[in-house]
Amino acid sequence: MTAGGSGLSPAQRLDDLRSEIADHNHRYYVLDDPIVSDAEYDRLMVELQALEQAHPDLITPDSPTQRVGAQPLSAFSSVRHAVPMLSLGNAFASEDIDAFNKRVAETLRGAGLAGADGLVEYEAELKFDGLAVSLRYEQGALVRAATRGDGRTGEDITSNIRTLRSVPLKLRGDYPDVLEVRGEVLMNRRDFDRLNEAQQKRGDKIFVNPRNAAAGSLRQLDPRITATRPLRFYAYGWGELRIVRDGQVELFRQEGGESGLPRDTHAGMLDWLAELGLPVSPHRQIVRGVEGLLGFYDDKGTHRAQLPFDIDGVVYKVNSLQAQGVLGFVARAPRFAIAHKFPAQEETTRLMDIEVQVGRTGAITPVARLQPVFVGGVTVTNATLHNEDEVRRKDVRIGDTVIVRRAGDVIPEIVGPVLDLRPDDARQFVMPTHCPVCGSAIERPEDEAISRCTGGLFCAAQRKQSLRHAAGRKALDIEGLGEKLIDQLVDSGRVKSLADLFTLKAEELLLLERMGRKSAENLVEALARARNPELERLLYALGIRHVGETTARDLAQHFGSVEAVMAADEEALLQVHDVGPVVAGSISRFFAESHNREVVAELAAAGVHARVEQRQPTGAQRLAGKTLVLTGTMPAWTRDEATRHILAAGGKVSGSVSRKTAYVVAGEEAGSKLAKAQELGVPVLDEAGLKQLLGM
Repeated sequence: MTAGGSGLSPAQRLDDLRSEIADHNHRYYVLDDPIVSDAEYDRLMVELQALEQAHPDLITPDSPTQRVGAQPLSAFSSVRHAVPMLSLGNAFASEDIDAFNKRVAETLRGAGLAGADGLVEYEAELKFDGLAVSLRYEQGALVRAATRGDGRTGEDITSNIRTLRSVPLKLRGDYPDVLEVRGEVLMNRRDFDRLNEAQQKRGDKIFVNPRNAAAGSLRQLDPRITATRPLRFYAYGWGELRIVRDGQVELFRQEGGESGLPRDTHAGMLDWLAELGLPVSPHRQIVRGVEGLLGFYDDKGTHRAQLPFDIDGVVYKVNSLQAQGVLGFVARAPRFAIAHKFPAQEETTRLMDIEVQVGRTGAITPVARLQPVFVGGVTVTNATLHNEDEVRRKDVRIGDTVIVRRAGDVIPEIVGPVLDLRPDDARQFVMPTHCPVCGSAIERPEDEAISRCTGGLFCAAQRKQSLRHAAGRKALDIEGLGEKLIDQLVDSGRVKSLADLFTLKAEELLLLERMGRKSAENLVEALARARNPELERLLYALGIRHVGETTARDLAQHFGSVEAVMAADEEALLQVHDVGPVVAGSISRFFAESHNREVVAELAAAGVHARVEQRQPTGAQRLAGKTLVLTGTMPAWTRDEATRHILAAGGKVSGSVSRKTAYVVAGEEAGSKLAKAQELGVPVLDEAGLKQLLGM
C-alpha cells in the first residue's frame, strides 16, 4: 500500500512530511528565511492531517499536528526544576558594572585564568522583557515545559508551549540524552498591537503590554487559546545536560567548569543550541573589559526602539565556562553574570486629575496630571490621553493608580489603570462643554474622535499654538521666538495674529520680562529675515488644517501665490497632486473665514511677501514620477537639503510610506517608516545611495 501514489508506504510518507514541515517551521520561526509560500505550507499540513486521520496508529507525539488540540486543564501542576532557575543580580549605573568587572577580573587573576592583557572576555546579549521558561528534552523530544516559578518549582505549561511553532518538538542533529533549555517567551510589538486590535473588536480584555500578553497567553488553561496567540521563544542558557557515553552518565550544568561540554564558551554553547534547532537571538556580541560592556549597553539602548520586541536591559556573562565554574554562585545568583537594566519605561503612579489642553486647530486633548514619577530616564508629571474615546476605552479615572509608559523620546502615555488599586472615590472624566481658555462652545464633529473649541483665533490658546507653529523651523523659522515669549506677547494683548509679529519694535520688546537689548534686537532681525519666505513655508505657517509640508509645497508649485490659492474653489484645489476632497474642503473653509483673509492682507501690509522657487527637474529628470520618503538623520544633508535635491530631480517627497513609494531614504535612528518600508518591500537607501540615484 502506498501513500497518495508516491510509491512510499504511509509510514514513510508521514516521516517525510513531518520532517519537511519541521524544516519549514525552523526556517520561518528560527532562521527568518522561509523558502515556501503559506499556501504550499498549508498544502503539506493538509496532506499530513489527512494521512494521520487515515492511519491514527501512526500518529507520533512530535508530529506538527499535535501542537494544538489538547483538552483544557483544570489547573497547572507543579514541576521541580532539575537545576534551579536562578535569577541575575541587577545593575543600573556604569559604576556598578565597573565594580562587577573588577571583582571578576580579580578572582580570575587569582585562579590564573586572566588573559594576557588582563581584560575579561564576556558574552553580551539582550535582556528580554518576557516570561522565563524551561524546556526539557529527552532523547531529542520535548517532554516538559515549565515556568520559572520561585526558581526551584514552576508550573507545568507543556501543552501550551507545544503550540509555539518556534519551539521544536524534536531537536536536530547530534542531541544529548537530556537537555533542559532555558529561555524567554515573548511577543513582538507588532503582533501585540494586532492582538489587541482583535481583542477590542471582540469586546475582550485589552492587554497592558507585550509581556503581560505573553504571560497571560502561556497561563491559559486551554492550549487552543494559546495557539491563537503570536508567541515566540528564544533560548539563552541551559540547565540539566546529560550525556550517556559508554554506559556512563555524564552530567553537566549551567555553571560550567566541567570537561566534556559540547563547547567551552557560553557563546559556543548558544551556537550549539542553535545547531540543535532552537531559536537563539542574533543580537549577541563578544566584548572585552568594562569598555566593551558599556559600549554594548549604549549601542543596544540607542537602537532599542528598532528591535521588534521589548527589552529592559542587557546581560553580561563571562564567556569561558571554566571561568564561570571558578566564579560560582552567591545566594540565588551567579557571580559570573549580571543584568544591566535600562531606565524603566513603565512605572505606576497616581492620576491626580484630568485637564484639557487646546491645540492650534482647536483640538481639545485630555491630559493626565500625575504624581511625579521617574520613567524612561525623566521625571514625568503629565501624559496625554489623546481624546475622550481613549479615556473611555482605557477606563482611566481620576484617583486611579495608573501604568505610565515612556519609550525613548516618545511622549509619555498612560497604558491603563491598576484596577485592583482603584479607590472607591475614583471619578470618571467628563469632557467640558466650553473652552477653558476662551469660554467658546466645545463641539465634536460627527464621525470624528476629536472635540474642538469653536473660538478660532479669538481663543488665546489657539492663537499661541498657531504662533508657535508659524515660528517653527519648518515654517517661517523665526529664531528666538520661543514659547514663553509668545505667551507674554499674547497675554499682554500686543499680538493678536501672525501679522502683528512683524510690527514689533525692539523698544517695546525691552519692556517684557527677562528681555535684554541684544535679545530684542536679534528677534527683530530674525523677523526681518522671515519677511521673504518661500511660498510653501508661508502656506504651512498659516496652520491650515490637513496642510502639511508636502501639501504646502504642492500648492505653492501649482498656484504660485497665496492670492491664487485663496481664490481657488474646491474643484481647482482637487487638481493639485495628492489633494483630495478632505484637504480641498479644509483649505476652502480656511480662506472663506474673513479673519484668515485679513491676516494674509495684514501680512502683506507688514512687508511679508512670499517668493516662489520654481524647481525645474534637471538633467534626465532622474526621479520624475517617483515618490521618496525621508526618515532618520543623514550624515551630511539635512532633510530640507535632501528634499530640495529630490524636487530638483523631478521627484516627490512624502511623509508616509505606501506601496507607491519608490524609495525610503533612511539615516541614523530611522523609526517606524523604515519598518514599514521593510514590511512592504520598498527599496531602502542611505544618503550615499540617494546621491548615487541623483547622479551626484
